[in-house]
Amino acid sequence: MSTDSITGMTPTNAKSHAHARPGWVYLVGAGPGDPELLTLKAARLIAEADALVYDNLVAPAILDFVRADAERIYAGKQRGDHTLPQEEINQLLVRLARAGRSVVRLKGGDPYTFGRGGEEVETLAAMGVPFEVVPGITAAAGVAAYAGIPLTHREHAQACVFVTGHLKDGSMNLDWPGLARRGQTVVIYMGLSGLPHLCAKLIEHGLPADWPAAIVQRGTQPSQRTVTGTLATLPARAAAAVLRAPTLIIVGTVVTLRDKLRWFEEAPDSTETQDPPL
Repeated sequence: MSTDSITGMTPTNAKSHAHARPGWVYLVGAGPGDPELLTLKAARLIAEADALVYDNLVAPAILDFVRADAERIYAGKQRGDHTLPQEEINQLLVRLARAGRSVVRLKGGDPYTFGRGGEEVETLAAMGVPFEVVPGITAAAGVAAYAGIPLTHREHAQACVFVTGHLKDGSMNLDWPGLARRGQTVVIYMGLSGLPHLCAKLIEHGLPADWPAAIVQRGTQPSQRTVTGTLATLPARAAAAVLRAPTLIIVGTVVTLRDKLRWFEEAPDSTETQDPPL
């Protein structure tokens, strides 16, 4: 197995480069999926950890960096199917650290962007467990770039808003007037199941039915698929494509730039048509 020329590490053995401290928890962002989008610090800490607690959104290729003798604990959460409840995850991190382990809590994207990282760190702080937070590339930035859609552009969007499409109570009660504005890009995390409701509400609050929108499945990974359309057509196109989570929804006229700026997906998805005229 070759050694990484930048980090000096191999995916399965980085003991000699250990910097992780026993009794600490490292809340690490794994990025949107492509393992090469890991930060150097994230890759190092993953390779050094005694114990790794990881989520459903962590791409399998990233786990190749984990030491062979490290304990791996899957704590993935999918809609309606939580392997471990959040409070149990919080307490698990405390127990592992107090047992003298160097613990990496690995979360997809960025741990502080819709990743519930703040809740986990609150528990660690309250229990006196030392911790460190390592930011990751959040899905909005990584997935949009790989889909060929800039989040901002002088001729299209001077602002960008991130929202979650799945609130704690299962609703999608968002600031619709604030989201239904021109001159901005809206990025919706975890919004696949509520896509029809989302699009209808944006139209109801002032955006035209032909406003461009896109949904990206498994962004930055080899299986990435992008479906584009309008607020009126995107729900049916996404259903026809039989998309599955994780997905990211992008709403705004920046979506019309995809045909010119796409670079990652070799050919258009069979469900994708030309971006709508404005």
